[in-house]
Amino acid sequence: MDNTTALTFIMTAYSAMENYKHWMFCVFLLLYVITVFLNVLLITVIHQNKKLHQPMNVFSCALSLNELYGSTALLPTIMALLLSQTYEMTVRWCMMQVFFLHTYAAAELCILAVMGYDRYIAICKPLHYHGLMSNSRAAMISALAAVYPMLVFGSFFSLTVQISICGNELHKLYCVNMELVKNSCSSFSYISNVGLLLLLILVVPQPVMIVFSYVRILKVCRKLSRESQRNALKTCLPHLLSLLNYTIGSTFEILQTRFNTTHVPIEARIFLSLYFLVTPPIVNPVLYGLGTKLVRDHILKLFIRYKVLTTLIAKALV
Repeated sequence: MDNTTALTFIMTAYSAMENYKHWMFCVFLLLYVITVFLNVLLITVIHQNKKLHQPMNVFSCALSLNELYGSTALLPTIMALLLSQTYEMTVRWCMMQVFFLHTYAAAELCILAVMGYDRYIAICKPLHYHGLMSNSRAAMISALAAVYPMLVFGSFFSLTVQISICGNELHKLYCVNMELVKNSCSSFSYISNVGLLLLLILVVPQPVMIVFSYVRILKVCRKLSRESQRNALKTCLPHLLSLLNYTIGSTFEILQTRFNTTHVPIEARIFLSLYFLVTPPIVNPVLYGLGTKLVRDHILKLFIRYKVLTTLIAKALV
């Protein structure tokens, strides 16, 4: 960073929203508030009810904490840039944003992978489930799923922070590692190659675990009655939908980062970038909250209690 000639990046994607940036700010603010509310609500309900202290709900809380981490690290910056006049971001903050973004995305995939493995144990080895997957073990696995991406990506990111930045334009709403490399003063093809290796290390093991889990689940389900098959599918459905949502968003982002997409309209590229940031943090707590009857019932009870409490306070103030 000592030889860096560019001190700020101009985020050119924001110029496409110049005419309606205040509306976009309101939309982002609303989405961020919804994200925080839904994820905090799910964590609170699970934490306050002992009946919900189960391994799958521990993983759900870990997922929600990661959603809060990623959303808080990225969305407020996007909102601030929308209201700025120059759409500039300092190189140092851009580097921090790269770390936040990549560790958030990698941790999301790690947690989804262990959630798939949890479903495999629950369906294929139900008699041994509580012995193999306790709450404390689920919490430990969740912590490892968060620490592992930081260690792996951090070791690679130490190379990125040493590059000298000469370019001053990023054609995105937020910073990604490859865009920093493209703006370096000299050729850093080895960083790009290491990046691909990193992608394999961070991404490949998790899909392998997920595929293994669902192949075993399908084999077991073939031997079950139709009623048991429906119950197994119902158990796995929230995870499958979360996984599909994540896969769509991350695929869009990887394609934009690794390939030239200038022929794609800027509005479409903005939407695809936002899909990755906005959709999973909102959809996941809905799937694991409202989509789970036991959690949904406790949320309803919480709102009823809140309504009764506010009614009592209102009467006391009259």
